[in-house]
Amino acid sequence: MAIEISPLPLPDSAEASSFLSFGRQVKGFDPTNFTREEFATIENALYKHGLLLFRDVDLSPERQYALNRAFDPLCDDFGHGNNEIDKNKKSILHPDLKTIPRVPQVQLIGNGTVYDHEGITQATLKHPSHTTFHKTRVSPEDEAKGATRFFRWHIDAALYDRRTPKVTTLYAINVPKGPKQTCRYDDGTGDELPVPLGTTAFVSGKTMFEILPPELKSLAVRSKVKYAPLPYVWMAPAHAVSTGLGLESEGLEIPYDKLPSWEEAKRMVLPVLWKNPVTGELHFQVHPCGVAELLVDPISEGGKKEGAIYPDGAHLTDLKDVRELLYNMQRPGIAPKLVYPHDWNEKDLVLFYNRGVLHSVVGAFSTHQIRTFHQCNLAASDDPVGPTADDVKKWS
Repeated sequence: MAIEISPLPLPDSAEASSFLSFGRQVKGFDPTNFTREEFATIENALYKHGLLLFRDVDLSPERQYALNRAFDPLCDDFGHGNNEIDKNKKSILHPDLKTIPRVPQVQLIGNGTVYDHEGITQATLKHPSHTTFHKTRVSPEDEAKGATRFFRWHIDAALYDRRTPKVTTLYAINVPKGPKQTCRYDDGTGDELPVPLGTTAFVSGKTMFEILPPELKSLAVRSKVKYAPLPYVWMAPAHAVSTGLGLESEGLEIPYDKLPSWEEAKRMVLPVLWKNPVTGELHFQVHPCGVAELLVDPISEGGKKEGAIYPDGAHLTDLKDVRELLYNMQRPGIAPKLVYPHDWNEKDLVLFYNRGVLHSVVGAFSTHQIRTFHQCNLAASDDPVGPTADDVKKWS
């Protein structure tokens, strides 16, 4: 059977014109057994479309790891390091991930207590909830009626020492079904989004950049972000904003001198915009919760300085200023009409281009609802590539 690639089925909430190139469903490709030519087709499609969906797949942890590694053959470590999550109990990621013992690149995620799973005798999983991370929360009364929030918009990345994975695979094993929920933004806009129970929400970094006004495009193409050291430990005491798109500035982050031992040389400084290796397009790729500083290059001689933001360059170190500026740039890209909330079925396999999309956990489960997924991403062999000189000239 030849490989068939077709548009994703979109919910009514999605603006179809914004999804012309984003997301595809694939048939006729076996993720467990493929030729080099078949893989080249899938790799090209993933970089072009950002997300690929395969239905009714039987996938062992070994084959899932092998599929991830095909995109970056020099890699063999999980994005946060093999067996490292369990060692660092101060990280906010620690409660959410359980490592598959025989394939440490693959993590068990989900909800409820699971027994005898791929070498794990027993694991109590907890679907991440905004109620433990946001500064404010949906009331229990509204939650009982189906109201929920995005948990945390992010890129899968350690953001310290290890390079950002190129691809993440999510494989659904047990998927509880239930009534739809309403994802509220609770930011004064009135925005809300109907979502399937336990959806994973995705947005395109390409779209996030393309919809910006000229002055913010100019700022983005000239900017880099510097992440905090050990960011998932640093941010652990802090609270997120109601959209899950970054943190409140309350001064709750752990001071650098109180963190476990870290090295300045291992901190990540990355472009705000990452260049797609297949299309050449720019994707706005910032993990807003982990950012500590913003570095802006000046507009080059002959460029348009009138109306520009920081035309002479800047180095922003005040967390509140950094966060507000990034939020203003990223918030339009998570508008309800631009979100793809995937409706999971058992044996769904989703591949997403982790250097081209942002995603978030959504929703809430009760303790008796058992959900099991396998997640895999690998710390990359290279860094994301930022804008070229021609890109900077074009957009600034």
